[in-house]
Amino acid sequence: MSETVLANVTGVAIGGRVLLIEGPPGAGKSSLALALIDRGATLVGDDAVTLDRRGEAVHALPPPNTAGLVEIRNVGIVEMPTTHGPVALILTLDPAAARFPLAIAERTLAGIAVPALPFVPGDAVQALRAEAALQRHGLPLPKAGEKA
Repeated sequence: MSETVLANVTGVAIGGRVLLIEGPPGAGKSSLALALIDRGATLVGDDAVTLDRRGEAVHALPPPNTAGLVEIRNVGIVEMPTTHGPVALILTLDPAAARFPLAIAERTLAGIAVPALPFVPGDAVQALRAEAALQRHGLPLPKAGEKA
């Protein structure tokens, strides 16, 4: 499959798995990504990621035109190191997200079903909640020997 660029999505890698954060402009995608980067995550892409199916996983890579750049509100555009990896979870920033998810939806990216979770943005512990969501609901890393 050829690579495609997914817009309005910020991606970070945590423990080898990529967490995609989606939402409209100003929703807090970059803010959540920065909070996660502060806790040890690595940037994949800010406001866009490149998707590439590899075997039974869809990988997120830095986007070609803005690789390594992230917007820090009220500061400007700064450079950061990037990485890539298999997509494990999509968080959709939504102030009306249910407090307790009764079912986890799935979205299809490059022919692969990926868990998708509505996620309230902007509170002081959102990075901790995002890490917990990835741990509990995210896809595992591909097994050794699978094409990565």
